[in-house]
Amino acid sequence: MSNNQPFARPELPKRFYCEVAVAETTAGHAVMLDGRPVKTPARRSLAVPARDVAEAIAREWDGQGERIDPATMPVTRLVNTILDAILADPGPVRAEIGRFAETDMLFYRADAPERLVTRQREQWDPILAWAEERLGARFLLAEGVMHVAQPEPSVAAVKAHLERFDEGFGVAALHQVTTLTGSTLLALAVAHGRLATEEAWALASLEEDWNIEQWGADDEAMALRERRRQEMQAAALVLAAHSPVTERS
Repeated sequence: MSNNQPFARPELPKRFYCEVAVAETTAGHAVMLDGRPVKTPARRSLAVPARDVAEAIAREWDGQGERIDPATMPVTRLVNTILDAILADPGPVRAEIGRFAETDMLFYRADAPERLVTRQREQWDPILAWAEERLGARFLLAEGVMHVAQPEPSVAAVKAHLERFDEGFGVAALHQVTTLTGSTLLALAVAHGRLATEEAWALASLEEDWNIEQWGADDEAMALRERRRQEMQAAALVLAAHSPVTERS
């Protein structure tokens, strides 16, 4: 084979099952394919504490066509990661969420044009006000991308609040929302019920949406954005089932 020939994309596995169901087991609500439990890549049972999360996973498996495409299964992928890599020791992942709070997207503002500056102020400032009221944390704002050191007491307040997330499912889901939005504060607002998932996504996409309004959208970029939005929805589903701080309860 010529070295110049591009690598072929690995062929997706064929669908090998007919019936998908959720069953209660000693490990939790398990997803079953033709009566057999699904396994994670590390050969753990694909079982979760929350039935609505298990049902979402089951819908992903049931929705596969002739071949199984993991790219279309964001809840399954997230839960696999939790079970195989995070559940036993969520501390390092929680610490990473805390580090995001030092450079949160909401702190960095445009200096022009004025309409974008106003849009950021009107839509992002209420979340900063909520964080001050709910977490006791005040933050400094900066124009552009130059780093601004945040007050140590404010960062410490966020990290102390994150200690309430003490199990793997909640920590992993909060981390995924944080990385997808670029904001610990947006993720915490979702966890508390201050923001709905789509509201948080819109706030995280504010600058991107502005640029689309000015210059139009690129098809490839929009396809990537949609995949990330689906990952956000998957994380929010898990977070809703495992948040220790929700204000709706």
